[in-house]
Amino acid sequence: MLKVEDLSIGFSQYLKGAQKRIIRPIANMHVEIGEGEIVAVVGASGSGKSLLAHAVLGILPGNAICSGTILYRGEALTEERKKRLRGSEISFIPQSVNYLDPLMRVGRQVQIGLDRKTAKKKQKELFAQYGLQERDGRLFPFELSGGMLRRVLFATSVREGVKLVIADEPTPGIHPQALSEILRQLKQFAIDGAGVMLITHDIVSALEIADRVAVLRDGTTVEISDAAAFNGSGELLQSEYTRRLWRALPQNDFDLEWKERGVERAWL
Repeated sequence: MLKVEDLSIGFSQYLKGAQKRIIRPIANMHVEIGEGEIVAVVGASGSGKSLLAHAVLGILPGNAICSGTILYRGEALTEERKKRLRGSEISFIPQSVNYLDPLMRVGRQVQIGLDRKTAKKKQKELFAQYGLQERDGRLFPFELSGGMLRRVLFATSVREGVKLVIADEPTPGIHPQALSEILRQLKQFAIDGAGVMLITHDIVSALEIADRVAVLRDGTTVEISDAAAFNGSGELLQSEYTRRLWRALPQNDFDLEWKERGVERAWL
């Protein structure tokens, strides 16, 4: 469904006078997502996760310089095609609930972009789908809990007929029940046949629903492995970086040292 190959992203910056430079935070990145598949994209802050999403969506800033190939359903995802598909076949669930208008009732926000004749009916259906009450639609964002705001974001972002869902850090700082609901909703998109790109720092939660995991570091793809490879001491993982990342998690006792081929190595 989605195939990104050799993606490089640079940004032009002016220095003193007319001098110009290009910084390139992403180089030779690749990832692929099939229909009904959830691919978690993980990595440290600054590894390029959100830039990857923005490149697919066509929402990079004007000074961005992109190269490489992005295919969607077998065809090049041109800027014109991104604009046409964004918000319909390709949905984006943003990281922050601050994307919601603080001065507009949430029910009205969900109706934006829907057919005026059926907007109210569709909003009620979406509220029911995401576990929101009809009365919640009359509230402003500041009157809702964090978990409820996340559900409103889903309702405003994902429309009927969506084929690709890109969720940018949808689970930060929420309580376990809300986290479970969000993961369940993302899983349901995949069950319904959509491809899901789950961008996250929370690899443990991602592994609950992901089919594969793409690990990014310093703007490039380190490896893409089946979720099942993230198990035990990580011996099935391809790269040393990913094994260290996995073994450093709390459930692995912050194990920063191990023996490989008889040589003890430490993560410095």
